[in-house]
Amino acid sequence: MKSHQTTQTMKPATAAKKLGVYLPATPAEFQEGVVTRAELNELQADPPEWLRELRRNGPHPRPVVAAKLGVSIAGLARGGVTEALTTEQIEALKQERPEWLEQERATQAEVRKEAARLKKRNAERAQRASDRAQHGAEHAGHGSARHS
Repeated sequence: MKSHQTTQTMKPATAAKKLGVYLPATPAEFQEGVVTRAELNELQADPPEWLRELRRNGPHPRPVVAAKLGVSIAGLARGGVTEALTTEQIEALKQERPEWLEQERATQAEVRKEAARLKKRNAERAQRASDRAQHGAEHAGHGSARHS
């Protein structure tokens, strides 16, 4: 049998998302073609100047804007930010510290705190369950076969 190696390709929008860049700001040839997995890996390993420039100055897609501002994407929308922003615009918002941004940052901090609390609680529960299972196995049946 002959093995057929198929080249995995993705739409430009998917590749842009994986690269963390705003698709409309990419070169036309990037937007109009398909991107192979190998090409994506190459762009990530050795980004061309256009990609370095976009990552440095934007415009940045909303997930990147949200991360740079320390808020959620929904928080951006609540603050009226619905479009891509440049690094300069993001820095200006950080300096201005509008009320919505401070509010959303506080909300995001609470969300992270709660997520950390739940993660710790779940880890403690899992450890107790593991301890009980271990303890139970040590005292189970002494010599009798157990069936799963």
